[in-house]
Amino acid sequence: MSEATVRIQDDLYEAVNGEWLRSAVIPDDKPITGGFSSLDEGVEKQMMADFRAFADGTKTTDIPQMKYAVALYKKVLDVKRRNEEGIAPALPLLEKLRAIKSVEDFNAQASKLLELGVELPLQMEVTADMQSAEKNSFILTGPGIILPDTTYYADDNTVGKQLLAVWADMAARVLAFTPLSEEEQKQYVEDALAFDALAAKKVKSRLEWSEYYKCHNPMPTDEVAGYAAPFDIKKVLSDMYGENAPDTLILYDPKAVKEMNGYFSEDMFKQYIHWATVRALLGATAYLSEELAALGKTYSRVLQGIGADPALDKQAYKTASHMYSEPVGVYYGRTYFGEEAKKDVVEMVKKIIETYKLRMTKNDFLAPETKEQAIKKLSAIEIKMGYPDEIKPIWSLMTFDENDSLLSIVMHLSAVRMKDMFGKLFKPVDRTEWLMPGHMVNACYNPSGNDITFPAAILQKPFYSLSQSISENLGGIGAVIGHEISHAFDNNGANFDEHGNLRNWWKEEDFNAFKELTKGMIEQFEGIEFHGGKVSGELTVSENIADNGGMGVTLEIMHTLPDPDYQAYFKNWARVWCLKAKEEYIQLLLASDVHSPNVLRANMMPRNFSEWYEAFGVTENDKMYIAPDKRISIW
Repeated sequence: MSEATVRIQDDLYEAVNGEWLRSAVIPDDKPITGGFSSLDEGVEKQMMADFRAFADGTKTTDIPQMKYAVALYKKVLDVKRRNEEGIAPALPLLEKLRAIKSVEDFNAQASKLLELGVELPLQMEVTADMQSAEKNSFILTGPGIILPDTTYYADDNTVGKQLLAVWADMAARVLAFTPLSEEEQKQYVEDALAFDALAAKKVKSRLEWSEYYKCHNPMPTDEVAGYAAPFDIKKVLSDMYGENAPDTLILYDPKAVKEMNGYFSEDMFKQYIHWATVRALLGATAYLSEELAALGKTYSRVLQGIGADPALDKQAYKTASHMYSEPVGVYYGRTYFGEEAKKDVVEMVKKIIETYKLRMTKNDFLAPETKEQAIKKLSAIEIKMGYPDEIKPIWSLMTFDENDSLLSIVMHLSAVRMKDMFGKLFKPVDRTEWLMPGHMVNACYNPSGNDITFPAAILQKPFYSLSQSISENLGGIGAVIGHEISHAFDNNGANFDEHGNLRNWWKEEDFNAFKELTKGMIEQFEGIEFHGGKVSGELTVSENIADNGGMGVTLEIMHTLPDPDYQAYFKNWARVWCLKAKEEYIQLLLASDVHSPNVLRANMMPRNFSEWYEAFGVTENDKMYIAPDKRISIW
């Protein structure tokens, strides 16, 4: 990567990545390349080769659950059978839904429909309770919507209208394969769009969802049932749990539940059934004939600017690695993640946590008792590095009859996983579960578990390598580690204690001071013009706080090194965020992603730290300069 065309003092991102950006080619089947995506492409390539070898018998593994993943991989590749079957495997589900003529019929079958993957008027989940993180709770949200966010439904949003037209055309073309009459096909699409429009007025926006800590809204089941009527949610719960049905439900999206009469009633019932039917059929297309599978991806291709569907063997790998995510991740980790690297990165995490504690003691806006609570939370963070030590029992239950159709197999496997999830309600939370599999190029912080996860797949260049300097690794994986730890103290994570419970552990004046600093972070990004749109500082604030904390703590460590290379640190920071994307995908991220655009992540954060100015002699005459009184360092 050349730094010749742009001065680094004016544009760090372009100076480091410019040459690569000009020559990089985005794969036809992806909306992006570079950074995380390039690593993901490499993992895909390696794992696809392994699956081909498993399938032809030239490679074996001692992980027993992998044989089912390979069997599913081979089912996806069997396009001869899939093409012969056409839409036939989906017709029993269509007929089942067509036979439902009333709300009473629907309520009688709702729990069975849920097992079949049909979307009910409310989405349901069992997950850790926010206020008592050691137990599980039953969660309710509103229905899913077609467009990426509620903002797309505004009257003046032409992109939203165009996308709905693409979706409607796709749905109509899929329905044309069914026995439905032309008149019925038209009615189904119209009703699906009508229901979607009603639901979009009630469900949360991406901005509202970004305030995660506000999701804990418990309500007695009897009260929820009153809002949900005529949908009989108590019968669904009774079918699941019998006499042990929960008497309290957690409303993650209270408006969608309390105002269900705005999208689900006796009068709107036919619209709902047609919406659910179309959604189910579109979801099924990926596991039907090649023609239907390609047709069912039309909307997502347009939404993301993707030119072509993945090759068949990649589709097969993606399906298998998704349905058997943990066994595949463990295989990847055991095969390609070295113990030397694992030990090195774990030590880096521990060093960053200890440095974070040091920074907390030096913090100038927290009272001593608040600092003590923050340090206690840091001490309790659990590190999940590489991949799980053991594969959970659920994955041994993911068996299937290889004579069944691909769609039937996927529906069966999905039902097994769903049953396992709902079965956790009265069991204590298993804190050894991983939120991400080992072959995923990503990382995360879990506020309810107070743990950080770093899958094996992300621990590669430019993020990390034993062959890179410590300075480079700190600017890469080190800053990412610091980023995830900082989520424990962003505008969401700050509301949870060291046990993962939603609890106010702050002195009021301290939290008010933190909120003022948060406002400064919002203002730093708010309204920045980008590709014809503007960045929302409010939507992206949690991730920007995390980036800020990640850089702050790793720069602190840089000062302790015998020979720190700050230029190498900042250059690798910029390499990590290198990204080339289709314009459609850029617009999608700008409207709905809680992360700031990558170029801003690379360029905005260094300006807040004096080390940046000293490393490259940046002055007020350079574009990568902001005045000292505008610089923000929260943690």
